[in-house]
Amino acid sequence: MENILIIYKSKYGAAREYAQLLGKALDTAPVSVDQAKSQMVTSADTIILCGGIYASSIAGLSFLKKNTALLSGKKTAVFAVGASPYDQKTLEELKKRHLSGALEGIPLFYGRGAWNEEIMTVKDKFLCSMLMKVVSKKPAEQCEPWELALKEAMGKKCSWVDEKYLEPLYKYIHKDTR
Repeated sequence: MENILIIYKSKYGAAREYAQLLGKALDTAPVSVDQAKSQMVTSADTIILCGGIYASSIAGLSFLKKNTALLSGKKTAVFAVGASPYDQKTLEELKKRHLSGALEGIPLFYGRGAWNEEIMTVKDKFLCSMLMKVVSKKPAEQCEPWELALKEAMGKKCSWVDEKYLEPLYKYIHKDTR
């Protein structure tokens, strides 16, 4: 039986929620990056990191980077979670920026997460409100997808977490294992 390690780093809960959905589907308990150990990577055949996107960075990647030597020969994937709708251009930029060097070749998948200003830190609320001031002045046809998503979500509580976003990851995991 294949040993699958699902690790996650989630600031507001959506990446954890996706990790739990994955864990249920793959019959394994997800582990927070804060509790993950190198020995877990050593004993796993497949490693999946679910990490939230914050300020254009994917949370939890430092764990994979720290354990790069242990990833050799293992099926590894990153599932990034953000508030914006899926955008191939943005995903390619994230991949180029964060999955290069030692992590090059690791596939990147994406799922839309959630938005809830009530649970945001004061700093995150402030940064989002500053962004909104800039974005609100732009006509919709000049906005990037993430800017439109910000306009849509600001002041609301939204969750777009949906198992459909995991389908490409499931296909990758099960490729060549049947």
